[in-house]
Amino acid sequence: MSANKEDKYSILLPTYNERENLPIIVWLLVKHLKCDYEIIIIDDGSPDNTLEVAKQLQGIYGEKKIVLRPREKKLGLGTAYVHGIKHATGNFIIIMDADLSHHPKFIPQFIEKQKGGDYDIVSGTRYIGNGGVFGWDLKRKVISRGANFLTQILLRPGASDLTGSFRLYRKDVLEKMVNACVSKGYVFQMEMIIRARQLGYSIGEVPISFVDRVYGESKLGGNEIIQFAKGLLYLFATT
Repeated sequence: MSANKEDKYSILLPTYNERENLPIIVWLLVKHLKCDYEIIIIDDGSPDNTLEVAKQLQGIYGEKKIVLRPREKKLGLGTAYVHGIKHATGNFIIIMDADLSHHPKFIPQFIEKQKGGDYDIVSGTRYIGNGGVFGWDLKRKVISRGANFLTQILLRPGASDLTGSFRLYRKDVLEKMVNACVSKGYVFQMEMIIRARQLGYSIGEVPISFVDRVYGESKLGGNEIIQFAKGLLYLFATT
């Protein structure tokens, strides 16, 4: 099933120190997308010259395909999406990581799933079907599974993967949900799914393979785990 002629997809790519990964992820997006799309790069003042690389990519692929909307400093994932949405011209928005952990080959499946079920949101999941995680040690897998299991019990979200950040949204739905969310950072993705359930939006799921980052340092550390626990308790108390 192909996208409707009038549908346009805005891909939001928040970046921080992704100069090695950005050319590869952009090349893969261009290769796999057969629809009307734009790639919005939101760089948060990366000291490694990610923005210079983004400008070179814009020169290669053109200003209509590569839209640069940088910010001066690191301000958090939630605010990066708010910033990106303001500049998006598509009626659908795709959020994903720029570190090659999310493969663009899954995006046509997201689009097909959305069309088939007329979903408000399509979420990539590591936890059903042939979805999975590659490149994580046992400790990280246990933490991730445990966090997801706890979340399922406490919040009954109606989706199998809450902390993933590879999703397709109707633009108007994403705008409403971002306005309803109060979390920042790691917990933001989880709250988005909880709010979607509260607001009565429909969620479809596509199994994805998540691959740990190839270049650069992982953003997940002890602090993120503490933030996750706090966020989970907050959502449990307020939803």
